[in-house]
Amino acid sequence: MTRHLLALTTAMGLALGGAGFAAAQDGAGDDALRQAITADYEANLEGLYQHFHAHPELSHQEHETASRLASELRDLGYEVTEGIGGTGIVAVLENGEGPTVMLRADMDGLPVPEQTGLSYASTDTDVDHRGVENPVMHACAHDTHMTALVGAARQLIENQDDWSGTLVLIGQPAEELGEGAIAMIEDGLFERFPTPDFNLSFHTFSAIPTGTITYVPGYAMANVDSVDIYVQGRGGHGAYPHTTKDPIYLASMIVVNLQSLVSRELSPLEPGVVTVGAFNAGAKHNIISDQAHLQLTVRSYSDETRELLLSGIERIAHAQAAAYGLLESEYPRVEVEEIYTPALYNSPELAERAVAAMRERFGAENVVETDPVMGGEDYSQYHRTEHNIPTFMFWVGGTTPGRLQSYIDDGVTPPSNHSPFFAPDDPQGTIVQAAEAMTAVTLDILGTE
Repeated sequence: MTRHLLALTTAMGLALGGAGFAAAQDGAGDDALRQAITADYEANLEGLYQHFHAHPELSHQEHETASRLASELRDLGYEVTEGIGGTGIVAVLENGEGPTVMLRADMDGLPVPEQTGLSYASTDTDVDHRGVENPVMHACAHDTHMTALVGAARQLIENQDDWSGTLVLIGQPAEELGEGAIAMIEDGLFERFPTPDFNLSFHTFSAIPTGTITYVPGYAMANVDSVDIYVQGRGGHGAYPHTTKDPIYLASMIVVNLQSLVSRELSPLEPGVVTVGAFNAGAKHNIISDQAHLQLTVRSYSDETRELLLSGIERIAHAQAAAYGLLESEYPRVEVEEIYTPALYNSPELAERAVAAMRERFGAENVVETDPVMGGEDYSQYHRTEHNIPTFMFWVGGTTPGRLQSYIDDGVTPPSNHSPFFAPDDPQGTIVQAAEAMTAVTLDILGTE
């Protein structure tokens, strides 16, 4: 999942004040690259996008999706390897001396029943990683990511005389579970294939107007940890609470005291989130249970803050148990999921270079710096290796300014990514701009001029 929720007020401000796609197209008659991508969209990419949209697959199940994406890139002339990190694909094109640039698109859909009303809406179902069959749709716009990747790949092939270096294009599985990037890395992505000097990616976002690109230099998205607290108690009759150690009471005190981590232990200038998303305990009115289960999401940017929050959770849970008179052997068990989503850090130097290239092409008013968020993205894994590769992700608008304005006028919140009602209402505008941006930034890095 792209657990990325830009501030809606910022997005609405862009909708009201941004120049939009029409302004970004000014002078397009003289722009060979934009003309070429637009023609490619009308001839090829529209059909490819609608195919991906109509036939989504869940995380780790992207077999047909990966096969189609691999075929598209192979037909363009890339050397393609399939089955990396499960269903991931890697396409390589060597074109002389120069840096290596990696472009990434994620491939998986979501267990969401589509309600967009599109003629090519998904009616497919798929079995998830737990063995449960679900309706599936591309509610997070990964279909646009793959389509724009193919669009950029074609333009970079057709303009090989304008650049020198190596391209590595990847189709990544299981972003929605936060597992695909690390799976590809552990399967030798940076050892079996050319190691990138720069990583680039984008994400379509529903609350940004089509024609607008947003970005965040430095920390852009958060470390995302999932934590389970299993609270032990001593059950009994609800009429005789003094003969028990009530785990619901204890878990409640833990929930309350966890709030002090951010409010009193973390610097007010350092972002952090500790949210208890689930509290499960008990079965009947007059029975005091012997256990309770808390499920937490914990968000941070720096590794130091992450450690402060995670260690503080266990300390508070144990301290509350001790204060309640439980034996040490009865203290709550705190489990942190081993696989987590690290914070996305956009290299400021790469961001500055990429933004300059995009602003030259789209205009400064259409390439806008925004605020970091506490959502997560496993794209962050690619710069967390020993190679320390400079990485940059930007966001492309997925809803037309007119549609966003109508939401504002009606006092309605636009359907967000992951909503059964979300799909780009101008997919051509979104995909053409994304492909153009990815191509332009890559040409700026690898250009021979």
